[in-house]
Amino acid sequence: MKKLLLFAICVTLLAAPTFAQTAANGGEAAYVKDNYTKYEYQIPMRDGKKLFTSVYVPKDQSKKYPFMMDRTPYSVGPYGTDKYKGSLGPSPAFMHDGYIFVYQDVRGRFMSEGIFEEMMPEKEDHSANTDVDEGTDTYDTIDWLLKNVPNNSGKVGVWGISYPGFYTTAALLSRHPALVAASPQAPMSDLWRDDGWHNGAFFLVANFGFYPGFTNRQDDKPTQRRGGRFKPGHQ
Repeated sequence: MKKLLLFAICVTLLAAPTFAQTAANGGEAAYVKDNYTKYEYQIPMRDGKKLFTSVYVPKDQSKKYPFMMDRTPYSVGPYGTDKYKGSLGPSPAFMHDGYIFVYQDVRGRFMSEGIFEEMMPEKEDHSANTDVDEGTDTYDTIDWLLKNVPNNSGKVGVWGISYPGFYTTAALLSRHPALVAASPQAPMSDLWRDDGWHNGAFFLVANFGFYPGFTNRQDDKPTQRRGGRFKPGHQ
């Protein structure tokens, strides 16, 4: 009996953090809905393509707010102005401080138009409207947000982890004067040395594990569909 009671106590103690985390996440989701209004936009780029962007604006309009933006190839879902993320920003602390949170499907991914290019390099020449890269897409996005989202402070910060970290680094190349902060965290930076290949050696397991799920389209047609899993089969 004592052993059974001790076992029950141990299970309860081990489960307590999980219950607390679940409650916290539920509280964050409720906070988002209670304090933010969600908008969805197709923001035009200089070459005519439109990038799908979700914007969460504080309901309290008594002051101006800076933008905090995350550009991602992994989907800004859930889609729909009545469907909210469970939390906003790099951490709940930012959500409670109050920002205008911006999430964007990058060019060629999910609900954004255009053709996706892996780690799109910066172009040296931007003289024509067709000379686009992640820097110009960031610049055009920031410019549109400043002009079309009311009650903003005129300042923008960008953050991202892993692949979104790459887009955060690329955002610095936009050189937009309103971009005042960028935090690329563990950014994807070199396919040949550290991601798709390891110092030139094809990273077989990682690539077959990652790209089937990552590759959901190879055309200019927006979609909410996600990729599938690689099925090796049996011999």
